[in-house]
Amino acid sequence: MIKKNPFRYFKTSPEVIRLAVMMYVRFPLSLRNVEDLLHERGIDICHETVRYWWNRFGPLFAREIRKKRLHPPQNHSNWKWHLDEVFVKINGETHYLWRAVDHEGEVLECFVSKRRDRNAALVFLKKIMKRYGRPNKIVTDRLRSYRAAMKVIGNAGVQEVGWWKNNRCENSHLPFRRREQAMLKFRRRRSLQKFVSIHASVHNHFNHERHLTKRETFKLQRNAALVEWQQLSAA
Repeated sequence: MIKKNPFRYFKTSPEVIRLAVMMYVRFPLSLRNVEDLLHERGIDICHETVRYWWNRFGPLFAREIRKKRLHPPQNHSNWKWHLDEVFVKINGETHYLWRAVDHEGEVLECFVSKRRDRNAALVFLKKIMKRYGRPNKIVTDRLRSYRAAMKVIGNAGVQEVGWWKNNRCENSHLPFRRREQAMLKFRRRRSLQKFVSIHASVHNHFNHERHLTKRETFKLQRNAALVEWQQLSAA
């Protein structure tokens, strides 16, 4: 089966499109910030072009990143999960963004809901377990919806609740919060779900935990991540 080139109808080179999408999704920049930064490099585009590119190619790049990420046998991400929810305003109405990260800080799943009850927690847990299986431990806050949903699934015995135990997930909200502020909030629930899924994949791809590795190792990992990004959706 011949793989179709997703850039075949675009006059702009794929390198420029990948750069624009990476700058907008990875860093807390607005559409016009990306337009100005590309203008300094001699690339003349409109901010609406950047919007179209990330909407068109963002899900495509995120899908390829998820496929290329390798997991060892028995999936080490099943050792411990950290679950938490974030309050997000959409047109003045409060929604809840459920997020799950593993013990290394890698974002596993994001899910947007209007409620914070047992049904929403149940849908969220089923989405994660469908992709990653059952974990050995699940660290949550004191929200009762988690406990109720885990009783339905049958893994209430692996839940852990305690002070400061969920700091791993609490700290993982910061990149999204910075990005949300730069985007001036969200206007639709569907656009929020779409962006957080793309943002999670891009964040995982470029997150090397530089505070835990030597400078030489971090530089090698950073270069490798950039090379892999430049080869996404290559013909």
